[in-house]
Amino acid sequence: MTQRFDKSRLPSRHVSVGPERAPHRSYYYAMGLDEEAISRPFVGVASAGNDSAPCNTTLDAQADVAREGVIAAGGMPRRFNTITVTDGIAMGHQGMKASLVSREVIADSVELSMRGHCYDALVGFAGCDKSLPGMMMAMLRLNVPSIFVYGGSILPGQYQGRDVTVIDVFEAVGGHAAGTCPLHELTALEKVACPGHGACGGQYTANTMACVAEAIGLSLPNSNMTPAPYQTRGDIAHAAGVQVMTLIEKNLRPRDICTREAFENAARVVAATGGSTNAALHLPAMAAEVGIEFDLFDVARIFKSTPYLADLKPGGKYVAKNMYEAGGVYMLMKTMLDGGFLNGDCMTVTGKTLGENIEEVTWNPDQKVIYPVSNPITPTGGVVGLRGSLAPDGAIVKVAGLQKLQFTGPARVFDCEEDCFAAVEKRDYREGEVLIIRYEGPKGGPGMREMLSTTAAIYGQGMGDKVALITDGRFSGATRGFCVGHVGPEAAEGGPIALVQDGDIIILDAESGAIELDVPAEELAKRRGAWKPRAHDYQSGALWKYAQLVGPARTGATTHPGAKAETHVFADI
Repeated sequence: MTQRFDKSRLPSRHVSVGPERAPHRSYYYAMGLDEEAISRPFVGVASAGNDSAPCNTTLDAQADVAREGVIAAGGMPRRFNTITVTDGIAMGHQGMKASLVSREVIADSVELSMRGHCYDALVGFAGCDKSLPGMMMAMLRLNVPSIFVYGGSILPGQYQGRDVTVIDVFEAVGGHAAGTCPLHELTALEKVACPGHGACGGQYTANTMACVAEAIGLSLPNSNMTPAPYQTRGDIAHAAGVQVMTLIEKNLRPRDICTREAFENAARVVAATGGSTNAALHLPAMAAEVGIEFDLFDVARIFKSTPYLADLKPGGKYVAKNMYEAGGVYMLMKTMLDGGFLNGDCMTVTGKTLGENIEEVTWNPDQKVIYPVSNPITPTGGVVGLRGSLAPDGAIVKVAGLQKLQFTGPARVFDCEEDCFAAVEKRDYREGEVLIIRYEGPKGGPGMREMLSTTAAIYGQGMGDKVALITDGRFSGATRGFCVGHVGPEAAEGGPIALVQDGDIIILDAESGAIELDVPAEELAKRRGAWKPRAHDYQSGALWKYAQLVGPARTGATTHPGAKAETHVFADI
């Protein structure tokens, strides 16, 4: 069974082949392996499983099933774990500063474990938001044969005869503050909104990046929309373990799969699903690992020319379970390919092209979640890039579900999320205002927090379409309303957002892609001369380190130069 694998060019030869590796092999004998097992390729099985949240609680069990698949196909699995920071729990307090930082820690920790132990391939399991791009970044960085497996989404909760998700709870907090949601209703809702294992059910960041994994070719076809509680998740995990051995045999690597065209496919799927604005941060970061220039404006250009097709929450009606029942990501990509919106020649982990995989899918005209390209929900994508005098380096807004795409109003400025949230709780803001939350960018936060607690509270107060919110931080994929994030340059670097004052007129146009600060140039020059950098409270530890290294949101908020600066790739050691 193992004769088809030549270890002479695989990384694991450094820890398992030759007399000089006898000390290394002694450790494997200590773990119960025999000579034949040690002669097999070593496959890292990385799990972001933990007890921090339901997004991650099934991952270790799924990873264990993948180990069985690896063994059956002639490999030797070596499981290890990495961290997650779960946004739903980190949200609305200082813990959210750890969220985006965790993406880098996940990628780095997977890289280090793979490098240190010389594993030949990788099967990665992730469930919550940043763990998905973090795991895929590691795959692209290492460039060993790899397959990504999503742990699956949670099933919708039931409350008063309707499907609910965690976003309903966040918004109910705003309703409670506004006096429209009694405490007993809020308490009842929080107990049923999340009925079991799995990641948040709407087209928030986790499900958005799960769709990306299939569209970009790193996941098995139609594997990621299967809900976490379904028994078929075990079949998917086993199949991934088997297939990664075929990838070793064929020497088919992530960088053979994730070409520029594949990144464009992924961005189109994000737009077509009304996905999370965070994809405009994660796709550039993933592209940097391959050495491909693919920044916010590349993503925004693709978003602008892609129809919005999948009627998913928070802008639409349905959740991931409904998407799975409708036929999954490949059902969506079927109509997109037919309409000329995808490149079908991109390779995937099946060893076939995306187009060949899609050929095996039959369009289901009876489902109601995915619209055909001939009859889209809207003719352009659910996410839009903006650029203008307030954001020379760009910004992004989710327009899925928005009734109006223009907003002009006076600024109300806050220098951190807590101050804005306090004002919202007290209803100390007015209809027509543009709320500005600054010094929350990658460096200034540090950590580029999401603002779901604030935006959900505004929406819960019935003000979601009556104010706009702009930040150099981020928004959750669950955010809805006219909310603009990723404003660059960020306030901490002296970007125009740092110069805004209360009452300044802000002009937003998600149709033309404009974001303007209507203040005379001479006045801005005067303010710039008086501006001084602000110090944050994190002067040691991981957040300090992140603030020293992190780049702009436009290019993915990465912390290292990426493949462009490489002189070697791990897979070729």
